Amino acid sequence: MAKYELAVALVLALSLFGLTSAGDPDILTDFVVPPNVNNSNLNGSFFTYTGMRSLVGGNPPTTFTVTKASLNEFPALDGQSVSYAVLEFPAGSVNPPHTHPRGSELLFLIYGSLQVGFVDTTNKLFNQTLQTGDIFIFPKGLVHFQYNANQTDFAVAVSAFGSASAGLVSIPVTVFGTGIDDGILAESFKTNVTTIEALK
Repeated sequence: MAKYELAVALVLALSLFGLTSAGDPDILTDFVVPPNVNNSNLNGSFFTYTGMRSLVGGNPPTTFTVTKASLNEFPALDGQSVSYAVLEFPAGSVNPPHTHPRGSELLFLIYGSLQVGFVDTTNKLFNQTLQTGDIFIFPKGLVHFQYNANQTDFAVAVSAFGSASAGLVSIPVTVFGTGIDDGILAESFKTNVTTIEALK
């Protein structure tokens, strides 16, 4: 019986360890300063990101555009477990199916309408048509998309991520643009090589 209790305790302890290390790592200081930045010269500029100023009052988008404020663009986010992106959708445009392996996404639609959805690990689709002012959550790591079905007007959304570097895996690029053999893809999609080549 003691061996059984020890095994259960060990499993529980390891499970809790997995939960505690499932997000961005906690930091032991107030914030993280990159090695190339002199800490004594630090001021409010380090904590300010100005890369989205051009979006305010700008022209409607002509192509689908993502403007990010993540760890790469804004080093002050290191250790803070948050980042942002502004998504601009021209009429009829799509943000193709993709995942963020290191963070969930909370999308706030600030203009227009969007069809959005994600697929869970049981292959169930959860979709919704959003209107201005709506918020939708895409759970971490799940395949999801956004589509502006309006053929005459644009849409703009702001996404917050539960990671300073949520990552992006584009499904079309990953499947069709990374050199996976056409024969393997044809077999996987139950089609022929000619169709796979046409999709590329």
